[in-house]
Amino acid sequence: MAEEKYIPRLYGRQQDKPLKPRQRRLMETLLPRIAVPMAGPIDLKALFPQAEEVHLEVGFGGGEHLAWQAARHPEIGYIGAEPFNNGVGKLLGLIDEEGLENVRVHHGDARPLMEALPDASLARLYVLHPDPWPKKRHHKRRMISPWFFEEAARLIRPGGTLRVASDIRDYIRWTLMHAQNAAGFEWTAQSVSDWQTRPEDWPQTRYEAKSRREGRSPAYLIFRRK
Repeated sequence: MAEEKYIPRLYGRQQDKPLKPRQRRLMETLLPRIAVPMAGPIDLKALFPQAEEVHLEVGFGGGEHLAWQAARHPEIGYIGAEPFNNGVGKLLGLIDEEGLENVRVHHGDARPLMEALPDASLARLYVLHPDPWPKKRHHKRRMISPWFFEEAARLIRPGGTLRVASDIRDYIRWTLMHAQNAAGFEWTAQSVSDWQTRPEDWPQTRYEAKSRREGRSPAYLIFRRK
């Protein structure tokens, strides 16, 4: 009998501190209007009728990066997936404040969302500072995995890119190891500065600023879909 392929599952808390009143209101009013419908295959043309291309951010944290990108690229449709209530609440606040019309949100595990997206439907996929699950017995919980690279290869169109950031050295090695085994991708770095220097179109998040204050330097990994 063939070995069953392991697909990572969602772990961890879904809420930290109570949501602020405004965030609770937006969860009730704004989120239902911009949520990605999960009944059957996702029709991206229906979600973004005018978009030239679509980007997906898996685990958007507080949403600063996603909102920054969406505000500067109204011609692109952005989907953000995040299970953490507080992160979703923060992103909704940014969407409301900046009047962003090109963002859709999946409040939950990114895996079923990825599986429901059409082949070659993404121009870019972001995984920025994912939970490193540092203990060895928890490594199977990491988002970056053979399953992830397989799905990313299906979703990203030829010439599109996958961006991964981490300030944890072991997770950087882990990502590069799995990328090396992923035939559909090539690492774009030509020199050390390519992965040590954050590109101009890659804004710093609060998490990254905190990691730098604590003495950890992030790596910025860009992989191109062959």
